[in-house]
Amino acid sequence: MRVNLNADLGEGFGPWTMGDDAAMLGIVASANIACGGHAGDPDVMRRTLRLAHERGVSIGAHPSYPDLQGFGRRAMALTTTELENQIAAQVGVLTAIAALEAARVTHVKPHGALNNLACVDRKVADTVCAAVRAVDPALILLAPAASQLVVAGRAAGLAVVEEIFADRAYLPDGQLVPRSRPDAMIHGADACLAHVLAMLDAGALIATDGTRIPTPIGSICVHGDSPGAVAVARSLSDGLQAAGFCLATLPELAGGQ
Repeated sequence: MRVNLNADLGEGFGPWTMGDDAAMLGIVASANIACGGHAGDPDVMRRTLRLAHERGVSIGAHPSYPDLQGFGRRAMALTTTELENQIAAQVGVLTAIAALEAARVTHVKPHGALNNLACVDRKVADTVCAAVRAVDPALILLAPAASQLVVAGRAAGLAVVEEIFADRAYLPDGQLVPRSRPDAMIHGADACLAHVLAMLDAGALIATDGTRIPTPIGSICVHGDSPGAVAVARSLSDGLQAAGFCLATLPELAGGQ
């Protein structure tokens, strides 16, 4: 049984840092690196890329709405062309910086409000996937399980890996509980591991009210900016392997693309 463990990283900007990327990159198998929309600048990107490449961690672009002040967590009314341009520009800059480290970007995972909207709005999901495919049709799409983004990715001919969140709770419709609610987050390493193992065992998303939404699960995300993220990632890595899972990079999981 193979599964991927990923984290959203490179989310600093200039002298400002967020999370412990170095520690996370010693644990996870794939990194989703901010590429200027919600966080990240060329220097932060290159430092994060270098560490990921040195440690054999597969590299993904983490594009978002152009919203540095709101950390990409605010929806923006972009036209289809504007959204395509943002995705192409952000994936493109990370791809170019990866070349400086003789590394390669192998997947794309939208961030924040863009990811949330693409889960439920097929037009937005199609726009994201069309832009990713135009940049490089070999890129893997890391998409939330049981979402419109998964459906759109497959329709666009992209390799898709379904993702669940270790530290986020789910609504009965399969969407994430809004961060404005007190029950949005799963707190503590033990609780996150139990949350993940329950969903893997069920082959389904498990909502706060017990609703189960059957879905394939290929990857598990730990948010690098969450308190205790390193402890959560380490607990997941150890717990998944103890449960018989082999941790793999996204290219390994998706068939060596």
